[in-house]
Amino acid sequence: MPLDAEIAKILPRMPLRDVPTMTPQSARDSLLAMAQARNDQPLPDPGRVDAISLPGPAGAIPARVYRTARSAAPTVVYFHGGGWVAGDLDTHDRAARILAIELDATVVSVDYRRPPEARFPAAFDDALAAVRHVGANLAAFGGAGQPLGVAGDSAGGNLAAAAALAARDGGPRVHAQLLVYPVTDVTGHFRDAAINRAYPSRAQNAEGYFLSLAVMQWFSDHYLGDSGLSADPRVSPLRAASLAGLPPTVLCTAQFDPLRDEGEAYAAALRAAGVRVMEHHGSGLIHGYFGMGAAVPAAGEEARRVRADFRSLLESAA
Repeated sequence: MPLDAEIAKILPRMPLRDVPTMTPQSARDSLLAMAQARNDQPLPDPGRVDAISLPGPAGAIPARVYRTARSAAPTVVYFHGGGWVAGDLDTHDRAARILAIELDATVVSVDYRRPPEARFPAAFDDALAAVRHVGANLAAFGGAGQPLGVAGDSAGGNLAAAAALAARDGGPRVHAQLLVYPVTDVTGHFRDAAINRAYPSRAQNAEGYFLSLAVMQWFSDHYLGDSGLSADPRVSPLRAASLAGLPPTVLCTAQFDPLRDEGEAYAAALRAAGVRVMEHHGSGLIHGYFGMGAAVPAAGEEARRVRADFRSLLESAA
């Protein structure tokens, strides 16, 4: 499909455009400004929103809990996007609210440590600690005996996938995962020519569609530094020795996204490992479309379909 006409109108106003001058703080400021540009639109109200902290390996992890009126509900641990570097609880507040409402679930949004102040594996360690704490204390969230899910978009999808892998091996049981245009293979920091050829979308959508290949290189450099760990499954889940035993998965990509093909490769690898996968391809859409529903009807409709499939997985596990 061609690029959605409404997305084409807003592309010139999208942030993260000047990589040579971009700093972690400027990236954070620009994503927050994009979120605040919608402040004239009422925030979706799930019913109750609470600020909490979770125990983490380096101290308390700030988090935000979104609850609906449902007395016994699934609990979903959610990880925001932003290239590990730039997102936070506020940039993805609206997304977490909508997720709680449409899933009719308790959503725990996690403010994991960010690079360059805390490089890999800090974000992964916080993500896993959050999943393990919530999983061990479901009675305080959606309810004891209710399903546990993980979800995330972009770098948050990467953390959700990596945490689900670790939870498969060390607990707790995760019943379903939602991976929204996830980063699944950081091997080579998006610079290795042979690896990039394996994912044609990296060249096809390298620039001009909000998220660029250069920005992904910048993000991965900040997250990993010179650790030499870009193929570690904690940051490149597609490189895991086995994906067998992972929970049923909803995975969505976007047609005009450099991450499209590695997301589709992860879906294919999950299926090959015997995992149930419900896949959405985001025809005509770009990276970040989950946050564009108010301005782009096609984005809103696709995101609602994705969330409905994830709800069905959680409900079937109840």
